[in-house]
Amino acid sequence: MFREWNIEFNQFLILVAMGAIGGWMLGYPGVGISLVCVPYSFWMLFRVRELVKWLRSDSDEDPPERGGMWGSLFDNLYQQQKQHRQQVHNLYNIIVRAQQSTNAIKDGVVVVDKYGNLEWWNEACGRFLEFRQPADQGRPLTNLLRDPRFIRYFDAGNYDKTLEIPSTFNPNQILQFQVTTFGDGDRLMVVRDVSRLHHLEQMRKDFVANVSHELRTPLTVIKGYLETFLDIASTTNPQFERGLKQMHNQTQRMELLINDLLMLSRLETEHSSQPLKPVSAAKLIKQVYNDALALNDEKQHSINLELDNELDIYGNENELRSAFSNLLMNAVKYTPKQGNITVRWYQDDQFAYMEVEDDGIGIDPKHIPRLTERFYRADESRHAKTGGTGLGLAIVKHVLIHHNGHLDISSNLGEGSSFCCRFPRKMIVSNQKQSVA
Repeated sequence: MFREWNIEFNQFLILVAMGAIGGWMLGYPGVGISLVCVPYSFWMLFRVRELVKWLRSDSDEDPPERGGMWGSLFDNLYQQQKQHRQQVHNLYNIIVRAQQSTNAIKDGVVVVDKYGNLEWWNEACGRFLEFRQPADQGRPLTNLLRDPRFIRYFDAGNYDKTLEIPSTFNPNQILQFQVTTFGDGDRLMVVRDVSRLHHLEQMRKDFVANVSHELRTPLTVIKGYLETFLDIASTTNPQFERGLKQMHNQTQRMELLINDLLMLSRLETEHSSQPLKPVSAAKLIKQVYNDALALNDEKQHSINLELDNELDIYGNENELRSAFSNLLMNAVKYTPKQGNITVRWYQDDQFAYMEVEDDGIGIDPKHIPRLTERFYRADESRHAKTGGTGLGLAIVKHVLIHHNGHLDISSNLGEGSSFCCRFPRKMIVSNQKQSVA
């Protein structure tokens, strides 16, 4: 390209020189130069016009055949144009391929720009949310999905958890929304139909609740007759007393299990929208402490209380009693004899804490993530000795969910354990609110 430009420039200089010499010989050198430059300028303008006309052409026609610098320019532009078209074609194929692959997914996929407007969605999302092309493209997503729960979730910007709500168009269909941010504030939303899993989970909850209720009545009858037989056997048939006592102990264990199942079922099915009232947590912990003393007669633990008596929270007193009781009773049951247990109730700038700490045998850290699962047992032998149901920590977890709280567990083998209920600051009753109440 530069070689052709140099040749063109040298030719122009030669023409100017010839025009100048011819004009000088006639006594007018400027006229001679003008007679050379003006036609040359018109010739250049004609070539530029030809170039612009060709560039504006939408056809794939070949460039005009020209020599020299202009021929090289046309050829270079033509090659770049071919490469550009090939790149556009490749990108178009990639986009088509991506759209075809996402359309094959059963889950809905939505792309939303940083302003919350719809950019693109696949066919599954069109079925789930009834988006229409091209009418809904560019419209705000929250104008099309008007459920207040979704709007709060989408506008909050905290997408660590998924949202499950019934479909606006089909109440029997449960949709799960998961949003991920990318680029400059853009968002990718995946929509799944979890109706089957939701219905199975509801069936499980209903089954547990119904079976627990049905078992309660016959178990009460059996327990009553066993108590009667024990009274009779202790005086008339001592040989049956041992067997009847074991049967009575097992019915008591079954009764505890059923009560825990009923409590857990109620916590799972009831909504946390029930009004929460001020609760004197320190007073409640002292009541739980008095209940634990009866169980502590055999173990002879040293149970220390470190309570902030002025710190109250909003909550459900029965639920909190169940959670605190489970934590303290577990510490009493699973700490070896003459151990040390400390119960704390305090606050800092962000949270209020109810902590139960012991110096027992501890728990292997690998078990900690699963301790709040129903019936999960870190050590089968410990539960066999203590008669635990395996539901205590699951109940604690659901009680804390109702109170916007969280359970933190830390433990190491041979070093003891710490179970800490963490309540957000908004659950704390201020002194002003206490006096008004």
